[in-house]
Amino acid sequence: MSYLGPKIHIDLQQLKKNYQLVKSEVGKIPIMATVKANAYGHGAVEVSKTLEEEGVRYLAVFTIDEGIELRDAGIKTDIFIYAKFDPTRIEEVSKYNFTLNISSFDDLQALKSYKGDSIKVHLKIDTGMTRLGVPLEEAEDFLKEASQLNNIKVEGLYSHFATADEGDLSYANSQLSSFNKVLEIAKKIDISPEFIHSSNSGAILNLKESRFNMVRTGMLLYGAFPSDEVPQELSIKPVMTFTAPVVEIRDVEAGTHISYGGVYTTQVKTRIAVVQAGFADGVPRPWYINGFVKFKNQNFKITGRICMDQLMIDIGSAEINYGDEVLIFGSNEHGIIDVNHIAKEIDSTSYVLVTGIGIRPKRIY
Repeated sequence: MSYLGPKIHIDLQQLKKNYQLVKSEVGKIPIMATVKANAYGHGAVEVSKTLEEEGVRYLAVFTIDEGIELRDAGIKTDIFIYAKFDPTRIEEVSKYNFTLNISSFDDLQALKSYKGDSIKVHLKIDTGMTRLGVPLEEAEDFLKEASQLNNIKVEGLYSHFATADEGDLSYANSQLSSFNKVLEIAKKIDISPEFIHSSNSGAILNLKESRFNMVRTGMLLYGAFPSDEVPQELSIKPVMTFTAPVVEIRDVEAGTHISYGGVYTTQVKTRIAVVQAGFADGVPRPWYINGFVKFKNQNFKITGRICMDQLMIDIGSAEINYGDEVLIFGSNEHGIIDVNHIAKEIDSTSYVLVTGIGIRPKRIY
């Protein structure tokens, strides 16, 4: 029996192409691929296996559980944990050979009582994101204390940009200057981590002097630019395509109210198709105002508010039948709807849209 519901089509060959494009852009600098949040909705296991085959140096997840999922799937590549260090799970970190984000003096204090095998850590300095990380003025004491622990290997030193994907790079350059001061401190006290990293996807394109000897990238791999303010010469293409089937077609008269609130009213006699995908599946609800889907390269307006499980479109006299798949976003034989275009229209980001895909859509690789 065929599946009559929303589908997420993941093009793993395009993922490989995007990875190779990023690799060509950064040259010999190793890549840490971010596969947190189920690889931005694309499927962490399948994406990680593909990137491992391509020779990616590091995979990055947010939680220990996300990392365990990859290890249980047979992933051997080094895995970095972005989340705040949880001392209660240190044995799992050792068992699964994870690399920890260490971002506070409390983290170091918790590590002092650990008696197991040496654990790889990357020390995080906050240069202006004001999230995790030790403040710049405490960096020297932090680095000194970390270097005195015998049960860890300080493999990395890093920071994170707040505005590297924006047109105005003054704040990002200020952060980079602060991070360079940290590197000077590290050199002065004879700490030389194998990996120095601060570049995210935006900085890879916008701030090349921040690449150091490792870059972190997520959205570029999945075929979207982090914003419309970064250079877009890299010929990446979307990996994800979102489709959904028509499950009902109705003839309606002029003056018919459609969906919740009756905010849309038909102007003429027409045909309305019900599409089986809604905001619980990842169709962004604000998109209904200017939104559309595609079928055979024709746009069909979304009529009224997007429901939790369904949305409606005006198909007029077009030849669309029960079971036909319409394009929500991505690229297929019906055309292209750029996720960045939707994000801009609803004042959101492509990150929010792709990670907002629900658990119901069937993923097809």
